[in-house]
Amino acid sequence: MTRFIQILVGGLGLILGFSGAASALSLEEMMSAGALGSDQAKVTVIEYASLTCPHCARFTNDVFESFKQKYVDTGKVRYIFRDFPLDQLGLKAAMMARCGGPDHYFGYIKVLYKTQESWATAADPMAALEKIGSLGGLSKSEFDACIKNEALGDAILKERMEGDEKYKVSATPTFVINGETHAGEMPLEDFDKIIAPLLAKGS
Repeated sequence: MTRFIQILVGGLGLILGFSGAASALSLEEMMSAGALGSDQAKVTVIEYASLTCPHCARFTNDVFESFKQKYVDTGKVRYIFRDFPLDQLGLKAAMMARCGGPDHYFGYIKVLYKTQESWATAADPMAALEKIGSLGGLSKSEFDACIKNEALGDAILKERMEGDEKYKVSATPTFVINGETHAGEMPLEDFDKIIAPLLAKGS
């Protein structure tokens, strides 16, 4: 558990400083989290992912930062993260991240993926999730209220269902790039091959 805590403390710079988020935020505010980049970008990349998916963790840990710097930060791509939980633990983790609100959402996603091997396989994974929440400022009562929020859970499952029905998502990660579905892990080079022609259109 010591190594787990060390990783957490090292990665919580993005989310420290918020408290009371679970009770203060509306459902709409919690579900509005998950988008980065200009809404005027020529390309939209939607990632459907589960927080308990090791392939999704590899993408976030190994590829996402380079992808973000190259495409999102430069205004070329609008990136949207959508929950596609594969199990109950993935759903609860997604709910906790949403309770952080738009300003802290991606900080939680980063930490959850970076420490996935620890909390997802812990003897008591809910206690491990609660620890992550507490280090980010979420009290036990706020954490309990968050993961018992049926409306939030239903909204996340609705998002999952929409991915299945609209884009035929059946595995994670799946990337929808300007409406076209690409299933499975993708290195940056594969994104380059798909995105470059889209950016060239009309230029």
